[in-house]
Amino acid sequence: MSDNWLNKVNWSDDGLVPAIAQDAATGRVLMVAWMNREALKQTAEKGEAVYWSRSRKKLWHKGEESGHIQKVSEIRTDCDQDVILLQIEQQGGIACHTGRESCFYSKLEGDRWLATDAVLKNPDEIYKK
Repeated sequence: MSDNWLNKVNWSDDGLVPAIAQDAATGRVLMVAWMNREALKQTAEKGEAVYWSRSRKKLWHKGEESGHIQKVSEIRTDCDQDVILLQIEQQGGIACHTGRESCFYSKLEGDRWLATDAVLKNPDEIYKK
C-alpha cells in the first residue's frame, strides 16, 4: 500500500493532526487525541488506534497499558483534511483514563462543570503502575 494518502493530510507545523475517536455503534465521541504521520499509518495498518502522546513524546497504542484497545472500523478526514475521525469499537467500554466510557463526562451547569458519567472502573485497578 502506498503512503501517498498520508500526504493529503493537512498536518500542523509540529506534524500533528487532532483525532476524534467516536463509538461506531452509538456515535458518542469518546476522546480526542493527536496523531503524527507514523501514528496514522500504524492505525491504518493495525486496525487499532495509535496516537502520538505529546506528554510522553512517543507513539501510544491505545490500550497498551489498560487493555482498552480501540478497534478501528473506519478512518475519515474532514473537508479541510486537518482533523481525523476514527470510527471505533472500544474494548472494555472504557476510553477515558479516569475509568469512564468517554473523556467528555463533564457538563456545564450554570457556572460549574458537573461530572455526569459514572466511573466504570477505578483507575487504580486499570493502571497498576
